[in-house]
Amino acid sequence: MAPEALNQTEATLLAEPGDGRTLVLRFTGRLDSRSTGRLWRQATQALKERRPERVVVEAAGVDYCDGSGLGLFLEIKLCGRAGGFAVEIRGLRPEFGQVLGAFAESDFVIRRPPPKSPLRVAQEVGAVTAVVWRDLSSQVVFLGELCAALVKSARHPRRVRWKDAVRVAELAGANAVGIIVLIGVLFGLILAFSSAMPLRKFGAEIYVADLVAISLVRVLGPFITAIILAGRSGSAFAAELGTMKINSEIDALTTMGLDPMSFLVVPRVLAAVFVAPLLALLTNLAGLVGAAFVLLSLGFPLVAIRHHMQSAVDAGDLLGGLFKIVVYGAIVSGVSCLRGLQTRTGPSAVGISTTRAVVSSIILLVVAEGIFSVLFYCLGI
Repeated sequence: MAPEALNQTEATLLAEPGDGRTLVLRFTGRLDSRSTGRLWRQATQALKERRPERVVVEAAGVDYCDGSGLGLFLEIKLCGRAGGFAVEIRGLRPEFGQVLGAFAESDFVIRRPPPKSPLRVAQEVGAVTAVVWRDLSSQVVFLGELCAALVKSARHPRRVRWKDAVRVAELAGANAVGIIVLIGVLFGLILAFSSAMPLRKFGAEIYVADLVAISLVRVLGPFITAIILAGRSGSAFAAELGTMKINSEIDALTTMGLDPMSFLVVPRVLAAVFVAPLLALLTNLAGLVGAAFVLLSLGFPLVAIRHHMQSAVDAGDLLGGLFKIVVYGAIVSGVSCLRGLQTRTGPSAVGISTTRAVVSSIILLVVAEGIFSVLFYCLGI
């Protein structure tokens, strides 16, 4: 095989085949900090491609060699130790060889990557189960601490940071009116149009008002409000507390003797629980208005629409929906604050905590809605 010129500059490397499976690496020129990096990559690439049984390093043509060049020769010897082939260095000038000889190969530990174990389903399931179990345990602990802090706040209401609670209520409630009204009207329109087509076959389009009123007040109104609260306010809670955690502000509060649970979490939970029912009522009203527009366009009078909506929904339905949204508000605010307090270090830590807060809130909301559905059915509500 013809010699392969890997580069022809002031420092060059020629990879030549020798006798048998011997590889000859011929270095010439100046091996300094500028040229050694390029030759280092070329030499390691040649060793990987050729897979020799013996390597001979011809260094007679090396005019100058600093620490980086000697490091290259040492790396070749360590590659031979790791790959199981012999390495011989010839022609290196005595002053360079004396410095290189001060480093023994046995002084360096070669770290080999651990072998990849085959995929085991039971092991993977166990690892995921352990992670879920630890997360549930942390949620239970956080719930206990939150309940204790709320009881303490009820006994000593002056210790609650009401200014922060009002500020959070404004951000999570008053500033969300626009999107709540928009989503409510759109859902009312969607439900009305989706229900009108099947009911038209039976000539019962007027009962669209009953269907929309029941579904909004009992289920969709509170649930939609909770989803918006999780995506809009819950993510803000997690991001704010996560930033404070990274900046060591929460550690500073603990050092000053202030409980982060009472100082940071309780005002946000109280604000979310207070504004959630108001937003749910606004969602119900906006949805009913959207459905009324659809029924008006179908030719039904407003008096008949209002009568069907009032007769379909009673006080129990309204109170049941408000009870749901209070629980949903506590779930969203509590989980979001927990994820914010669990923020780790790193450039993407706050984003990860925000994502975990929204995802965890939505999962728990769906679970809670399923529990409420079964419970209300069993109680006949």
